[in-house]
Amino acid sequence: MIDRPASAAGWRVFAPFQIREYRLLIAAVALSIFAEGMFAVVLALQVIALDNNPVSLSIVMTCFGAALVAFVLVGGIAADRFDQRTIIIGVETANVVATSAVAALGLIGALQVWHLAVCAAALGTAAAFFFPAYSAILPRILPADQLLAANGVEGVVRPVFQRAVGPAAAGMLVGATFPAVGAVVVALLFGVGLTLLIATRPTTDTPVREAGDQRAHVLRDLQDGFVFVLRTPWLLWTLLFASMFVLVVLGPIEVLLPFIANDRFDDGPRKYGFILAFFGMGSAFGALAVSSRRLPRRYLTVMMTVWGLGTLPLAVLGFTSSFTVMAAATFVVGVTDGAGMVIWGTLLMRRVPSAMLGRVSSLDFFVSLAFMPVSFAIVGPLSKVVSMQSIFLVAGVAPVLLAAIALWAAGMRNDELANPLD
Repeated sequence: MIDRPASAAGWRVFAPFQIREYRLLIAAVALSIFAEGMFAVVLALQVIALDNNPVSLSIVMTCFGAALVAFVLVGGIAADRFDQRTIIIGVETANVVATSAVAALGLIGALQVWHLAVCAAALGTAAAFFFPAYSAILPRILPADQLLAANGVEGVVRPVFQRAVGPAAAGMLVGATFPAVGAVVVALLFGVGLTLLIATRPTTDTPVREAGDQRAHVLRDLQDGFVFVLRTPWLLWTLLFASMFVLVVLGPIEVLLPFIANDRFDDGPRKYGFILAFFGMGSAFGALAVSSRRLPRRYLTVMMTVWGLGTLPLAVLGFTSSFTVMAAATFVVGVTDGAGMVIWGTLLMRRVPSAMLGRVSSLDFFVSLAFMPVSFAIVGPLSKVVSMQSIFLVAGVAPVLLAAIALWAAGMRNDELANPLD
């Protein structure tokens, strides 16, 4: 049995670190997040080095997004029925194998774009199984009063390492060497993370397997979750907004921004890494700023407003050749993204019944990302017939209109007054 101290001295956020299994787990997660942040840049720059074509990067990123969306509900079911530690170790093993293969092929000069597509699909599948398993294992290794602190740690670690430090490090490394070296470092980071996970001890309690027709029970649970979402206007319209947001915003950032940086700057890889780093720093800043204050009285209005208006700076990315302007724009987008996500996460926990929260959270993840592979798939070919300026202009302006529609259609202003969360 894992030792669980009843209380922790000092800041509450440090309390989980008293437990050995959590220290090993969060260290492995941090290394993996750092590796993911690096690999996003390595992958883009490796595609550019092999085939300087946005369509190729669209294909690779679509493979990642499609695999993630296809398996995320399966990952949630698996986390409820199998040992989460085993799942997480399996995920990290897959990450090591996939990135090591890319690194080896790159070093011997045999790497092709289709190899990167297969690797991206493997990483997307692994991510689909990781998130539910990680969420499910925390309550097994931490006491209930430390879960909020653990979620706070992960909420800061992810944007800093995945969106800031990782991309910046990869940009500098690849800029000074070549993409295969970056892939080697990524594989090593995943390998160290795997070693830490193996060092953790198995939990003594195992997931409860329900008797009877498990398949029917799963389908019934999913149906109940869908019905709840459909009958809750603020929830339904926020998810619809998120889907459209991903469709118009994510593709231009992930697929086209690397080409813009590479075309407009002499040291394109390094500048691209730093542009993403500013987005990550903005996300962390926005999350910390909102979480340190009370929830706004007009919480739905504030959330939709920051998400909608916050994308306007994206419009300048298609026109400017100034690194400072690009960095400032992505920082602002990051701030609003992080701030909105903190409010959204709080609303799920406070306004969704606890018995329904797991299913609604899984559906939130699935619906929000459903259009991610579509966005990746269409933006590359679209850039052949539509200018970069027009694409980024739509990415900046469309969410403003979408947010306004969601606010009106769901009656969010009346809803938040009728359901105060002070």
